[in-house]
This record gives sequence, C-alpha cells and structure tokens, in this order.
Amino acid sequence: MMTNKPVDSASTTTIELSTIQPIPLNERHGKPQNLFTIWFGSNIMLLTVITGALAVSIFHLSFLWATVAVLIGNLAGGLFMALHSAQGPQLGVPQMVQTRGQFGSYGSVLVVALVVIMYIGFLASNLVLGGQSLHAIYAPVSINMGIIVSALLSLVACAFGYNLIHAYTKVMSWVSGFILVAAFVWIIFVTGLPANFLARGDFNLSGFLGAVSIAALWQLAYAPYVSDYSRYMPKDISEKSVFWCSYLGCVLGSLFPMILGILVSVCIGDGDLINGIVNMTGGLSSTVIIVFAVGIAATNAMNLYCGVLCTLTLGQTFFPKWSPLSGARIAVSIVTVLIEVLIAIYGQENFLVNYTNFILMLLYVLVPWTAINLVDYYLVAHGNYDVASFFRRDGGIYGYFNSKAIFCYLLGIIVEVPFMSTAIYTGPAATMLGGADISWIIGLAVVSPVYYLLCRTQPAVQVSSVKS
Repeated sequence: MMTNKPVDSASTTTIELSTIQPIPLNERHGKPQNLFTIWFGSNIMLLTVITGALAVSIFHLSFLWATVAVLIGNLAGGLFMALHSAQGPQLGVPQMVQTRGQFGSYGSVLVVALVVIMYIGFLASNLVLGGQSLHAIYAPVSINMGIIVSALLSLVACAFGYNLIHAYTKVMSWVSGFILVAAFVWIIFVTGLPANFLARGDFNLSGFLGAVSIAALWQLAYAPYVSDYSRYMPKDISEKSVFWCSYLGCVLGSLFPMILGILVSVCIGDGDLINGIVNMTGGLSSTVIIVFAVGIAATNAMNLYCGVLCTLTLGQTFFPKWSPLSGARIAVSIVTVLIEVLIAIYGQENFLVNYTNFILMLLYVLVPWTAINLVDYYLVAHGNYDVASFFRRDGGIYGYFNSKAIFCYLLGIIVEVPFMSTAIYTGPAATMLGGADISWIIGLAVVSPVYYLLCRTQPAVQVSSVKS
C-alpha cells in the first residue's frame, strides 16, 4: 500500500524516471534551502559576468551607475522568478505543462515553442563561453573542442536528471562562491584598480534603463522553468520559504557575478572580457576560469533539462496517450546537444552583439506570458488547477484554446512595440525617451490588470489530486 511518506532521495546517481508527469506525493522530497543553492550556484558563471559587463560595454555606464542598474533589475525581476518557483510544490508538474491551465492545450503551444527557442539561445551562448574560457587558459584546446567538452558535461547531468543537478549546483554554490570572493579580492587588492576607475563612464538615461532591463530579464528568463526545480518538493512545504530561498539564491547569485563583470569591463575598456579576467586575476586566473567554466556546464545542464521537458511537452500535446520517461529525455537531450554544438560552433562570431539582441527580443515575448501566468495562479485560480486536464488532448476543463489569455498575450506584445529599442527596430516612444527601453514595464502594467478583469469571474476549479 502506498503512503505519503517521502522516498529517500539521497542517491544522486540514480537516473530520474519521470519527465513531465505529475510527481506523486510519496516521491516528494527536499527542503527550501535546496532552492537557494540551485539558484545561487547555477548563476555564478561566465555568462552572468558577461551580462553584467553589458552595462559598461554596451550601455556605457560608470561603475556606480552600472551597479545600481543591475541591482534594481535583479531585485525587480527576481520577484517574478520566485513567484513562479512557489508554484512547483503545489502542482508537481513542469511550468510549461501548467501553462495549459491558462492558454488551453493547443493555445499553449506557441508559448512553449518560444521557450524552447529561449533555451536554444542560452545553451548556445553558454557553450560559446565555455569553449572560449577553456581555450583562454589552455591554448592547445581549441574553442570548438571546448564547446564540445562543455556540451558533454551538460549532457551527463541532464541524463541523470533532477537529483544530480541539485547536488551539482549545491557543490558549485560553495566552490564558485569562494572563487568569486577570491577574484574580487585579487583584482582590488593585488592587481589594483586604475586611478581614475570611478571617473570612467558616466550616467545616461537610456543606458541606465537598458542595463536595468537586461538584469531584470536575466531573472525573468528563469520564470518558464524555475518551478521545474521545485516540483519534487513536498506539497505542504511553506510557500514563503520556497519564495524567499529562490529569490535570495537567484538575486545574490546573479548580482555579484554581474558586478564582477562591471568591475573588469570598466578596467579594460574595449578589451576582451575573458582575457581581461585572466589578466586581472593573475595567478588565480586558471582556477577562476575553470570554476566558472564548470559553472557554465551546471547551468547548461539545467537549461538542457528544462528545454527537453518543454520539447516533450510539445510532443505530448499532440500525442496525449504518450507518457515519456527517462529514455525519451535522454534521446531528446542528445539530439538537442548536437544541434546546440553546431549553432555554437558556427555562430560564435559577433557573440556579444548577437547575445544582446537575443535577450532583448526574449524580453518582449516572456513578459506578457509571465503576467498572465502569475495573475491567473495567484489572483484568479488561487493555485487551484485540475492537473488531470493538463494531459488531455482537448485540454479538459481548459479547452483547446483560451481566447482571453491569447488576446492578452498578443496585446502585451503590441503595447510593447512603441517602447522597444533594439539594433533592428526602435519604437517612437523609445526614441522620445532617448533610446531607453521600458517595454517590459509597459507589458506588465497593461497585461496584468486586463487579464484579471477578463478572467476574475470564471468559476472555481475542482482540483484533481495527485496520486499518492
């Protein structure tokens, strides 16, 4: 007879069997602090450092203004990330499966497909940085070979699944955290900062808002999969604890590497950031780069894992009787990695410009979704969903399409257009603001109340319980 007693989760070397299925209550395990380490450890890597450096290299801010911008962006964006994290223990399914509860079974396909594209972008970006970093500390290893090594490390962790990824990032929290502190100490007290360090760069409104947006998006980009790493937690776990552990882990783990990127970028000017880190950390450089490169593999494993879950979600939408297990996850992981390696190898030129444009475009399609999801979960459904309906072709009580959610999603993108500011297109409102991009604020401000007003009177859902 099955009970609600959690299973022993001590083994991290056992391959996870489940993929997108609801997690039974007797398989729930973990503590809120596990969410701190997974988000803290996974963020201390080179891509986070690169993202912080954009405040100087792209937006031309001084150290102080760049630091204030990424602080505000992380604090604001982290709120949305953590609110999504708290959904995992309550529903026990991946975030993109739960999206069917807002958009309907077929209506969610567009959003899930866009999230898969997001994973492709971040995976390729991380692989490029992994290859560049390994080449920087050991020249005989080519960038392409470094890309392949990073991809293989990510693939192994993804193949074993949830528990190994949690264990991996827990170790990286301590190792990467220590190395990050050591890098700051070495750069400031051993290498030393330029005499005019604080005078370099200045304040400009468009650059400041751009840097805030980039940091906020860094947090918002976790929203489509943050609950994938809390869905095994016990259902009766404190939602506040899940929120705060996720929030603090992700904000702190992101903020300090970004500040390191700002620090180095101010010092080196237009130079190569990775070479700048190597030169400024001196005798510690090999250790710093190796640890940050391993951190990339940990984060890529998370991106790969959740990207595969999204791909399986798409497949299950059209083949509802299919219940993919570990074999399907591993097979899709291998195919995905092969695609990512090709993209990384052939797309590594002009990496910084391509990455900046990619994350700005990502901002425009993620914001309306996160507004709809959070308003629906917390204000409309109050966390009560018919999980069984998520896995039906016709969407069960949610139907094939939810016209209200789709309308609000498209509305969000439309109202963002005048406020967009990219290398491809700058809207009239952004032009009036001197090129400042506040589209994500407009998207949230419009979509959230409109969706709530349209959906607040819908009837309560009879919740179908997860099997114990």
